[in-house]
Amino acid sequence: MHESRFRQVAADFFVAPQLGTEDFAAARAAGIRTVINNRPDGEAPDQLGDAEARALAEAAGLAYAFVPVTTGSIGPDTVAAFAAAVERNLGPYLAYCRSGTRSCHMWAFMAARRRPPQEIVEAAAAAGYDLSPVLPVLRRLAGEG
Repeated sequence: MHESRFRQVAADFFVAPQLGTEDFAAARAAGIRTVINNRPDGEAPDQLGDAEARALAEAAGLAYAFVPVTTGSIGPDTVAAFAAAVERNLGPYLAYCRSGTRSCHMWAFMAARRRPPQEIVEAAAAAGYDLSPVLPVLRRLAGEG
């Protein structure tokens, strides 16, 4: 993947599909400081596992966090773990999974406490992700509903 496939959803936050070995150096060159891996180990035979991704991130001078998310299992504990990974590290951040969709959802749920939900949906759409089905959830998280 080339750095242009890192999809910006906020000034300091990007999401991406599965990273390859060369993407960690590209992320660093693009100014990323922390990579968050949302892909559980063993999800697909061609993915980088946590240990290998961690080693590549560290070799590129990046902070790294592993917050695995299985499809359909995003809940308060997962979002809290994601937010903690962000709080413990410096941005800009790049979160990734198979397609970037789970990572975009994680960012959105975390961001809902400080950004207007409609703005979050629009930022995701500009990056190529449709979060309109979760707008009611974002509104509840933001205290709007």
